Amino acid sequence: MAQPVADRGAAGFEELFQSLLANVERVIQGKTEEVRLALACLFAEGHLLIEDVPGVGKTSLAKAIARSLGGTWQRIQFTPDLLPSDVVGVSVWNRGTTQFEFRPGGVFAHVVLADEINRASPKTQSALLEAMEERQVTVDGHTYSLPRPFMVIATQNPIELEGTYPLPEAQLDRFLMRIRMGYPGRESEIAILESHTSHEAVEDLDTVVDAEDVALAAASVATVHVAPALRGYVVDLAEATRHHRDLVLGVSPRGALALQRAARAWAASAGRDYVLPDDLKLLAPPVLQHRLLLSPEAQLRGLTPADVLQHVLASVPVPGATGARG
Repeated sequence: MAQPVADRGAAGFEELFQSLLANVERVIQGKTEEVRLALACLFAEGHLLIEDVPGVGKTSLAKAIARSLGGTWQRIQFTPDLLPSDVVGVSVWNRGTTQFEFRPGGVFAHVVLADEINRASPKTQSALLEAMEERQVTVDGHTYSLPRPFMVIATQNPIELEGTYPLPEAQLDRFLMRIRMGYPGRESEIAILESHTSHEAVEDLDTVVDAEDVALAAASVATVHVAPALRGYVVDLAEATRHHRDLVLGVSPRGALALQRAARAWAASAGRDYVLPDDLKLLAPPVLQHRLLLSPEAQLRGLTPADVLQHVLASVPVPGATGARG
């Protein structure tokens, strides 16, 4: 019997990651870094928020990841009339058995696409909170566990804001990363046209690894070494945001933990069993930007969270190579 990927060390993790990356890129072309970030989010057991215009591959990305790992996937189209029970499920009375039966909602899948999440009411948005944080839902006093791996990929359109409900900071903080897909380059878009439709390409994808193996590999991410100096660097970054004059809300301890978790998954995807300072600097924007809240004065000056974070990254000293491995 083949040795489980999670027991093969950094090389085995890299092999699994690269096979998933190559498979997903058969559909999502010209977006290697975005796909790598999404897969790192999966292995870090986090959730992903994609903020971008329609038609750039957000749905295809979610379906491609689900099909590549042989898991189930569900799409929940968030609308103003969507109910919390549509998300988590509902208990229905069965007259034949004279008992209540639980009918699972859309959140019961390995990969859940929460499309246009900011179009649903805050009450429905909050129905995702327990599922995302606790990986379980409670309906009528009964708790139901969600499958592993479990990942929510939520999308929102940053342009069309009429009739939307902006995600509150508490819910934004539940997402490990926020990224933008962006438009593909010219050559990549030509390749997309040549391959007919993305829908057909997704349906043709093969399963390259089973969901259980992914869950085991994700659990092994916690063994990736983070040197004390790098832990100090993460805390220094968080502290710098909490006292920055242009921010009224900085990075919480949950945000600092998220950065460490994402960096471990990123390092493992590169075949390393230790985190480098460059991993943290590269992942800081997708992991930390959406956790920052600008002051009114900073907004009037035209600053963005990205501007403030770049200032923080430039001002906090980076540990040397010795400290990173120690």
